Amino acid sequence: MLLRFRKSEILRTLSLIILFLTAVVPAFSQAPVDKAWTVLQSGLSNSNTDNRTVATRLLGGLPNNQKAQDQALKALADNKPEVRAAGAEALGNMQAKSAIPQLQQLCRTDLDAGVVISCAKALVNLGDPLGFNVYYAILTGEQKSGASLMDEQKKMLKDPKKLAQFGFETGVGFIPFGGLTLGVFKSLTKDDVSPIRAAAADVLAQDPDPKTTDALKTALSDKSWLVRAAAADALGKRKNPSVIPALEPALDDDKEAVRYTAAVSIIRLNNTKSGKPAAKRPAKPK
Repeated sequence: MLLRFRKSEILRTLSLIILFLTAVVPAFSQAPVDKAWTVLQSGLSNSNTDNRTVATRLLGGLPNNQKAQDQALKALADNKPEVRAAGAEALGNMQAKSAIPQLQQLCRTDLDAGVVISCAKALVNLGDPLGFNVYYAILTGEQKSGASLMDEQKKMLKDPKKLAQFGFETGVGFIPFGGLTLGVFKSLTKDDVSPIRAAAADVLAQDPDPKTTDALKTALSDKSWLVRAAAADALGKRKNPSVIPALEPALDDDKEAVRYTAAVSIIRLNNTKSGKPAAKRPAKPK
């Protein structure tokens, strides 16, 4: 009788253990994700601006994640421009099209150059033309007709000191020569604004507005060789062979990079005009 009682107690105990493990194991399997969000959240709410900025920018690697999108949208209202810019960048990278109205609003109202440009980049990534208007203003110093940026922003986008605050490294990342180190670029150009204007030219390669074609043609004679090269590269990407005559003088530019870039663009556009595929190497004789 005692043995039978102990056996039933043992079975009951085993059953309870099994039920406990069944309930606990899924919780353990979720723990890494929960911990990951806890760690990320600590960065997003950190009092250190750099930490908040890094954590916010990394949200861009989480597409189709509503929680990440909500956090990036929240960052657009941060009191630090670096974090607002990171939030805009993240929303563009995660293809959060539903965030376009918020990005448009910030793009039109924020008075920090970095925030406005980051919003513009995000809007371009999301297919909204307002982003191109900002890059046009950076390249030319003028606004497209119908653009709706504030007067203070127009002045800001014409102000070299304001643009320089956006950061040398950010501009370099956009242009065809981005593989060069920052140190090399600083030795090649004496100002911090040219890379950002060159970046604008590169982005404008995607803008279908004919007025942008004219702006890029004008930029071929810019005083900065970096801007001239970027404009030549952008024109080559627009698949409009009619700009070849405008590119021809750049073949005699005093900077090698401009000459080479113009040459590639002319060849590319000529192939587009003739419908010919790119030249191939002749087959080796057997």
